[in-house]
Amino acid sequence: MVDAYTLVFAALLLSGGALGDRLGSRRVFLAGLGLFTVASAACAAAPTVGFLVGARIAQGIGAALLVPSSLAVLRATYPDTAERARAVGVWAAVAGIAAASGPILGGLLVISVSWRAVFVLNVPVGAVALLLAARYVAADGARRGGGFDPPGQVARGGDAAVPLLALALSGVAFAVFLAIERGAAAPMLPLELFRSRVFSASAFVGAAINFGFYGQLFVISLYFQQVRGYSALATDLAMLPEGLFVSVASAFAGRLTARVGPRVPMLIGLTTGGLGLVGLVVAGPHTPYPVLIAPLAAAGFGIAVTMPAATAAIIEAAPAHHARIAAGVLNASRQAGGTRGVAVLGTLIAGASFIGGLQAAMAVAGGASFVAAAVVAVAVRRPRAEARVRGRSARHVAQC
Repeated sequence: MVDAYTLVFAALLLSGGALGDRLGSRRVFLAGLGLFTVASAACAAAPTVGFLVGARIAQGIGAALLVPSSLAVLRATYPDTAERARAVGVWAAVAGIAAASGPILGGLLVISVSWRAVFVLNVPVGAVALLLAARYVAADGARRGGGFDPPGQVARGGDAAVPLLALALSGVAFAVFLAIERGAAAPMLPLELFRSRVFSASAFVGAAINFGFYGQLFVISLYFQQVRGYSALATDLAMLPEGLFVSVASAFAGRLTARVGPRVPMLIGLTTGGLGLVGLVVAGPHTPYPVLIAPLAAAGFGIAVTMPAATAAIIEAAPAHHARIAAGVLNASRQAGGTRGVAVLGTLIAGASFIGGLQAAMAVAGGASFVAAAVVAVAVRRPRAEARVRGRSARHVAQC
């Protein structure tokens, strides 16, 4: 039920961005939001598990359409770079509030009403969002003359099978995908985008930060329930410091990015988050809970500060007419990283010693953040250095 949504969401994000390029952000955003809302109602009314899984797939399709387009709408609405960075911070803060409140509210609904209420809640929210978007989101220009790239999407979806077979097939599918995109008249993913070091680094950061963060969420949730004996609701409350820092720090990150550019916030966020994840190595059967508060808060602060900056960086690094696909690349990287983080870190705790596996998993999660910080330090220039490069380029053009 979880993977039916997550895998489809991750696999279709690039196509969602490409559709926004061809058809316009507003149109695709409304279509995705409408599909997600209807699918949520279908989940709530599901008579069987199979029906519920199918409705979750439809939710994933809707999410893959609306997420890249939502960021493209921000770019079109806020042409000024600093204002756009602040808007991205608000966008991330809202997501952080949802991340913090969703599990607790969901737990309360399951206990007091029914699991179906979790999906019912989406319906009025989606309906109001549709009305607001239809009224206030302006239509933007679609890219004329472009076609679609079905072979590229088929190749990208080749990693959704039995785990070991999927691991082998995903490598083959990735090579086929690159070959298709190089030769496609209208590629779903224009590979020339990756010539930008900032673009490539930001995509890597998205994968690495979600690998550690969502892998950690999965492992620590099991730790609280299986080792400490907490209930599902008590586990959500125990992880609240992480969610609260995600909510608070996201808005701060937007303002910081607007002031100093994306490099410094990414370095601060990745380093702090990495230290928080490594700090969770101390978790044991009898570790006092207050000892875990600071590492949890640091992990939440890390992803909250990193993601708005990475989002601003990758959107700025792409040409304006590729804003939607740039957002799709970042979110696809994030979802793929999160899926792999759950798989890899979950595998580490599946051995004979849960605590030993937990410690190894937290070390791996923190290491992913530190590697991403090193990539940012090398690939993302300081604002002054970037200005000097632009100045040299302008002088060279003038001389020519």
